[in-house]
Amino acid sequence: MTEPKLSVVLATDEYATIRAVVDRLRSQTIREEIELILVAPAASLIREGLTHRHEFANVQILEHDLSNLGAPRAAAIRAAHAPLILIGETHTYANPEFAEAIVAAFAGPWTTVTPSFGNANPDDGPLSWSAYLSDYGLWGDGLPAGPLERAPIHNTVYRRAALLEFGDRLEAALSRDDELWRELRSHGHTSYYEPRARLEHANVSQPGHWIRERFAIGLQVSSQRVRRWPMTKRLLYVAASVLIPVVLVRRVMPAVRRAAGRDRLPRGTVSLVVLGMVIWGIGELAGYLGFPGAVSDRLMLEYEVRKLAYTDAGADGQEAPLE
Repeated sequence: MTEPKLSVVLATDEYATIRAVVDRLRSQTIREEIELILVAPAASLIREGLTHRHEFANVQILEHDLSNLGAPRAAAIRAAHAPLILIGETHTYANPEFAEAIVAAFAGPWTTVTPSFGNANPDDGPLSWSAYLSDYGLWGDGLPAGPLERAPIHNTVYRRAALLEFGDRLEAALSRDDELWRELRSHGHTSYYEPRARLEHANVSQPGHWIRERFAIGLQVSSQRVRRWPMTKRLLYVAASVLIPVVLVRRVMPAVRRAAGRDRLPRGTVSLVVLGMVIWGIGELAGYLGFPGAVSDRLMLEYEVRKLAYTDAGADGQEAPLE
């Protein structure tokens, strides 16, 4: 086996869900230096991935239940052979230079490198655009390469050694965005943005599921926080809950302005960004008030694994359009 430089972790329900993702990885300029690690509830569901073993440095097939995504991803990270780990998703698609640009960026002192993000289903209209801008717009086109203060937990490339430092807490850290980044920052780890590496991210665009996903994201955030917060802090956030959407909108508005200056955003996109943040805020408030986090865990697992089913194309039984 050629020693890989990058291991790509993909947790999925079956191979068909990630076929387009793997096809993009097969088009990488340094694909022979990539290790592909596929995780599913049964090896038979993803065995098709082994047919591409000769194209990559290595292909691993792991069995793990998908009751949550933190545990299978942690198992894959521990099994990886490369010093760099991409925690990929079933609905993100790399440009051909992605891996080469990412590996080159790690010549610097960074612990993580984040690519630029685009909208994989822009023709689905303002719901898709608002979800994209709210979730990944901060790392969209228009940012220069350089250090980052804030990075997404998924679709970011990590030094494997830094993740292994979490030990038995890795599963939980991969399931809780703020915990992972809080600890990495506390240990002096740094992040970098590399726009030459690009991922197209598919977004929920069916109205009912769009609302549920926005609510579930907010509920998941607060449900994770209340596990470690004292009651006094929970009550403080309940009292100030009307400000949550305001803070969220202010955070994402630079991304919205950049996108509006670069793309012709569908009419209603900005209004839906604001509405989505209000729904997110309601979800957060529900969690602080004790609404069971298991609801968000169940919804988010479905949306994260099978997101294409909740795009406009998915409603018609087709694959999401990719630019």
